[in-house]
Amino acid sequence: MAALSCHFQLTVYNKRNNAKTKPFISCSIQPAQTNIKVVINGAAKQIGRAAVIAVTKARGMEIAGAVDNRFIGEDIGILCDMEEPLEIPVLNDITMVLGSISQSKETGVVIDFTEPSAVYDNVKQATAFGMKSIVYVPRIEADTVAALSALCDKASMGCLVAPTLSIGSILLQQAAISASFHFNNVEIVESRAHGSDLPSADANQIAKNLSNLGQIYNKGDMSTDVLARGQVLGEDGVRVHSLVLPGLPSSTTVYFSGPGEVYSIKHDITDVECLMPGLLLAIRKVIRLKNLVYGLEKFL
Repeated sequence: MAALSCHFQLTVYNKRNNAKTKPFISCSIQPAQTNIKVVINGAAKQIGRAAVIAVTKARGMEIAGAVDNRFIGEDIGILCDMEEPLEIPVLNDITMVLGSISQSKETGVVIDFTEPSAVYDNVKQATAFGMKSIVYVPRIEADTVAALSALCDKASMGCLVAPTLSIGSILLQQAAISASFHFNNVEIVESRAHGSDLPSADANQIAKNLSNLGQIYNKGDMSTDVLARGQVLGEDGVRVHSLVLPGLPSSTTVYFSGPGEVYSIKHDITDVECLMPGLLLAIRKVIRLKNLVYGLEKFL
């Protein structure tokens, strides 16, 4: 729908000519800004439902499609326990959803919450329909990221691969990098309610970041091969301890130490909603990209 824009101007003429003050109103029709059309692939997952609610409440964007292999045909608004239905059914055919959006020639973004094995094909389809992609899929392989980067470069299409959407997690990573230049000993302790995929993506990313700095840590640690001491990631002795108990929050703590002091930084996640500010930021940024960017921290 077009917007009506009006300007009011008051012109005063010389009184010697007995001219009266005359108001002047100028109106013009301006095209309204269209919302970013967002498709959630993996909409029935917990994070997918949170994303539906967050996008629906956000300014400048709207849900245009919900894709999943569960709850097919159900209204995604009702599935997310929203007050009113969104009149958007869950479909298991992403091509159908992308085709309807591409015909409208509006800006579209596909959020991928699926599985590592499906990511490349999903981004390829989105690119074919002229839509940008945001990939938040744990354990995505480096080879897949490289293939996606080549695909996006060839098509001049934007894609954000985000190991984490948590701004707090990114700040933890940045703080750990800063601390690494001042301490020679470091270990990571994490807690999770479930024991799958450990060490976690957050712990792996922190260990990778610290190893890439060229620092050598824990020179005095003679128990590297002792399994009870946790797992060493990388070649520089960054050890990760994973505590798994039902009911524990998702927590990551990085401990640094030097002579006479210990410095620790910690980040807790208590709800998937903490990922939504990062997701909304990613949506607003990815529409300007023409290539692949790895890591939401590039936009902070």
